[in-house]
Amino acid sequence: MKNELLKIGPITIYGYGLMIAIGIIVAYSIIIHRARNKQIAQSHITSLAIWGVLFGFIGAKLLYWITQYRNIIDNPRVLLELSGGFVVYGGIIGGILAGYVYCKRKRINFLQCLDLFVPSIALAQGFGRLGCLLAGCCFGKETHHWFGITFHESDFAPNGVKLIPIQIFESVFNFALFFVLIWLARRTRPDGFIASLYLLFYSLGRFVIEFYRGDLIRGNVGILSTSQWIAIIVFVVACGSLVMKLIRSKRVSYY
Repeated sequence: MKNELLKIGPITIYGYGLMIAIGIIVAYSIIIHRARNKQIAQSHITSLAIWGVLFGFIGAKLLYWITQYRNIIDNPRVLLELSGGFVVYGGIIGGILAGYVYCKRKRINFLQCLDLFVPSIALAQGFGRLGCLLAGCCFGKETHHWFGITFHESDFAPNGVKLIPIQIFESVFNFALFFVLIWLARRTRPDGFIASLYLLFYSLGRFVIEFYRGDLIRGNVGILSTSQWIAIIVFVVACGSLVMKLIRSKRVSYY
């Protein structure tokens, strides 16, 4: 695994950034394709994608700073390190909030748009974790099993130590989640149903995966990591949302 993939004069193409870019482009293309069957103007889709990505990155960075507040107090220069250090949950929250504000201002159906976007969010996350693999960040715990991987030129993971390839596991999980959500979205569902399923499945998968992460710098609260506590909250909220939607859909069918 090597983050510096190609150098063209003074320009360096990094694996992490390349995977993020590929993920965004592919995800956006799929959203546009699926939006043809929805009564949502392409201009709204493009604007939602831009604002979602922008505030997704801002949210991911802000949540990382929150988890690192002790290190920031000791070393404020951490705030200037903008190229690394993100928390996915912050990106999800930031992107969703940006989409909510945009939809409210433009008076369009927020939950319908969210259902349209979330499968592609999972897809983009799958590519993003491949970028993590190339960079060596978000690495797993040390292992002696045959499936372990060893980094030699990483600025993040410990080099020369066999680690659990957690980035690969999470990438496969996100790609699988994308296909499941796309398949489920083929049938008519209550608005917000697919989004709730995404949050439920992702939080559950992320909770389990966190036990095998080795980058403890992200912080813990008791025996669980910060991301695991967030996963518990998201899981409970998503379950509540699904239950409410199922109850309402049954009431509508009954009447």
